[in-house]
Amino acid sequence: MALQHRAYQPLFPTGNKYLQQKWDKASYDLHKQKLEEERKMKIKRENNMLMEKISHIMRTTGGVDNKNSYDVKSLGKKKRQLELLRITNENQMILFRLSQCRPHYNVRSWHEDWLKTLRVMDSIARYPRGQEKPSKKSNDAATHSLVTNNSNNKPESAENESS
Repeated sequence: MALQHRAYQPLFPTGNKYLQQKWDKASYDLHKQKLEEERKMKIKRENNMLMEKISHIMRTTGGVDNKNSYDVKSLGKKKRQLELLRITNENQMILFRLSQCRPHYNVRSWHEDWLKTLRVMDSIARYPRGQEKPSKKSNDAATHSLVTNNSNNKPESAENESS
């Protein structure tokens, strides 16, 4: 313990580390003592306040102090309500205007446009409307029906000629 002063690093340069350590330790202890006294004084002050409150309660009836007479208020409540009312009125006006508006479709114009489109389609088509291009299937079917009819007719005529 006697050699601890050799490892001590003072904040400021000093001629004697041993004495400087001793003085710094004394200063630190004094500071600790002041802090302890302040803490004790704070505790005493709080205890006195509590004792005063307890004595006041003992002298009086000791009523409950948890009354909530405060009404919760919102700073922007009225403004929000007015804004909601304004928006509702605007929406009702828009709905009224939309319900009063009648459609103005021109069916006659649509029909004329369709007829014009049909005329253009007829003019650019290879075959006029109503007349389809004869397909191979219909030709083959017609030829097949003619052949079958002819083959059915030939044996009858052949039978008649041979008798």
